[in-house]
Amino acid sequence: MNAPTNAPSNVPSNVPLSTEDLIRLGESRSAHNYHPLPVVIRSAEGAWVTDVDGKRYLDCLAGYSSLNFGHGNPAIIAAAREQLDRLTLTSRAFLHDQFATFVSGLADLCGKDMVLPMNTGAEAVETAIKVARKWGYEVKGVPADQANIIVMEDNFHGRTTTIVGFSTDPDARGGFGPFTPGFRIVKYGSAEAIREAVDENTVAVLIEPIQGEAGVLVPPDGYLTAVREICSENDVLFIADEIQSGLGRTGDTFACDHEGVVPDMYVLGKALGGGVVPVSAVAANADILGVLKPGQHGSTFGGNPLACAVGNAVITLLNTGVYQTRARDLGAFLHTRLRELIAPDADGRTPVLAVRGRGLWAGVDIDPSLATGREVSEALMRRGVLAKDTHGSTIRLAPPIVVTEEDLGWAVDQLAAVLSEFASR
Repeated sequence: MNAPTNAPSNVPSNVPLSTEDLIRLGESRSAHNYHPLPVVIRSAEGAWVTDVDGKRYLDCLAGYSSLNFGHGNPAIIAAAREQLDRLTLTSRAFLHDQFATFVSGLADLCGKDMVLPMNTGAEAVETAIKVARKWGYEVKGVPADQANIIVMEDNFHGRTTTIVGFSTDPDARGGFGPFTPGFRIVKYGSAEAIREAVDENTVAVLIEPIQGEAGVLVPPDGYLTAVREICSENDVLFIADEIQSGLGRTGDTFACDHEGVVPDMYVLGKALGGGVVPVSAVAANADILGVLKPGQHGSTFGGNPLACAVGNAVITLLNTGVYQTRARDLGAFLHTRLRELIAPDADGRTPVLAVRGRGLWAGVDIDPSLATGREVSEALMRRGVLAKDTHGSTIRLAPPIVVTEEDLGWAVDQLAAVLSEFASR
């Protein structure tokens, strides 16, 4: 196999590569499953990152909410460093001294009896699907292999073949079949659509309380309450995928908290690992998670000592309530400033069509005649703000919760300037 012709060659190991070389080499030797912005980050602290040329950027993506507590959070890094010197992996074949504290602490945070630790968010969703089906057969009495799970249009729960099989995104789904049966897709935000889809073999409703990848879509008021009622009335499990929306992002510990709704299963990830290691988990009561017996599900790295030590630090931070309050207060400021951009400009054009979200999480719809979301993200990058586009002309903003009000105001000013530049072309 020939070496890629566009990759730097014969570069001494002690000669640092330029930004352009690093980008070119990465693009030539990595599968193109992402389309990253042309920035190469070397270090980070708090809400700010620095590239290899020394330029600083305000991180308004936070690793898709994995960095809720900021880059290099001192408490999380200290916990990781201490654990690295002691023990990093045992597998679940043995117990370790961080495990009990993690599962009990996370169970208490969720108000549940049990926790099943995994690694990635997709693993946790797959776990929830397996548990729901097994519960349906052993507890609800659904005939073997007849269980169905109701999911939402425009959902995003991960990239495994099972999960993309019930995606409505052509990019996520196309070319990866055949797919696992047993899922019914209904309109997001419509409780009536769920009610009509439920039958005697329905074991669960799997839902994002706020759809992140779809553009930070917030459902109508009362929707989650209605979903809870439908599930309770029909002996169906309510599974809340809080991988992006949970752990402080929306101004409460969980997005479901905004309606006072308690699901039967929480699916957690991203921020649970503090931006240090992948940590995910499913939390539920014993009558649900208790259907699993030894040998029926597992993960070599799930619940490893390093992950549990980091997770314990995250739980301690959340138990203070400080981050939830910051996300709520700063989020109100952010959304107020963003909504100002909806006002018509001097030429009568409205560069921003809509702003959605909750807490420190916002989806901003740009007038598609003005620019694509990618073009806006690239222009923001040049001004020192890192954001991410989704679905054409929408950009997402989700800075670390340690961000300051001054930083947020500056970021919105940069967005306003970018939109003005596009409007003047």
